[in-house]
Amino acid sequence: MPLPYVLLSAAVSLDGYLDDTGPDRLLLSSPADFDRVDEVRASVDAILVGAGTIRADNPRLLVNSAERRAARRAAGRAEYPLKVTVSGSGELDPAAAFWHTGGDKVLLTTDAGAARARELGIDADAVTLGAEIDWPTALAHLHDVRGVNRLMVEGGGTVHTQLLQQELADELQLVLAPLLVGDPAAPRLFGPGGYRPGRLRLVETRRIEDVVLMRYLPTAPGAGDGVSAADRHWLALACELAELCPPSVTAFSVGAVVVAADGTELARGHSREGGDPVVHAEEAALAKTEAGDPRLAGATVYSSLEPCAHRASRPAPCARLILDAGVRRVVTAWREPDTFVPGADGSGVLAAAGAAVVVLPEYAERAAAPNRHLAE
Repeated sequence: MPLPYVLLSAAVSLDGYLDDTGPDRLLLSSPADFDRVDEVRASVDAILVGAGTIRADNPRLLVNSAERRAARRAAGRAEYPLKVTVSGSGELDPAAAFWHTGGDKVLLTTDAGAARARELGIDADAVTLGAEIDWPTALAHLHDVRGVNRLMVEGGGTVHTQLLQQELADELQLVLAPLLVGDPAAPRLFGPGGYRPGRLRLVETRRIEDVVLMRYLPTAPGAGDGVSAADRHWLALACELAELCPPSVTAFSVGAVVVAADGTELARGHSREGGDPVVHAEEAALAKTEAGDPRLAGATVYSSLEPCAHRASRPAPCARLILDAGVRRVVTAWREPDTFVPGADGSGVLAAAGAAVVVLPEYAERAAAPNRHLAE
């Protein structure tokens, strides 16, 4: 199920608070960082905040720069990103600035919340998600119906927490401000609850006046048949590795990555790596792991193409190599065509041995790109 790229954006005090308990909003970002946020807003298709943020901060969520709005129009995009809020109850102030500034608005809500929003006179397209808020359904609607490929989430803490806990966040942009709040009644960025184990990957730090921007990517694979944002990241990397393969008219170009349950990359490989004309991507990657490594039992193999079930060039096909290594989860983009082995079913071999096989077809075109010459 294709979903938008979900970017969480927040600023916090040194002790992890989003605000204090005073009557006015606590400004944590610097002027230069507010301009950076404006740049990020201009780059996305939609901006989402929870109902609590609308009640507490009354945000407008606009692109303030006239030049950036003009650039959006010149690119054929709406002047402002779509504005989205989420409310299970529908209890929102119809006079809030959210409804009366910018472009189109969407309210993601429940059946009861949609009825309450109509009673209040909320002027927005209300999308009902059933009896309760279901985040995957909400995000799928934004992607499939609204054309949202990049979604910026600006709060609040409850929304950020839920998206991280449900492994739906692709990136966290966190600004650390040189302030201490110290009030246990003040709102914090993340609440308690179950989070997947594993460290986030730091991809950027940047000083912006007196604050520091830190960009993190989740790395922990999903579990079983479930899909995490990190799964999409690692499968995209496997597709990139496929592009490194020396071209061949007798074999596919494939990339593979082996990732432990905590998000640690154990190995990577690609077809015909190291000058070996017959080595497969999964084979090349697994050869770099240590036999008996206990992390392999909880690892995921990401392969741009379904692991092979039959091959003439080696005694064991890649599906068998994966199982023999102890791996019981595979994420792939593309089922193997009949080009070389009619009726190939590596996924069936894996599933029959108890392995979970997840196919993300939204990456199929990218995985097939290095192999287009085989269909000509």
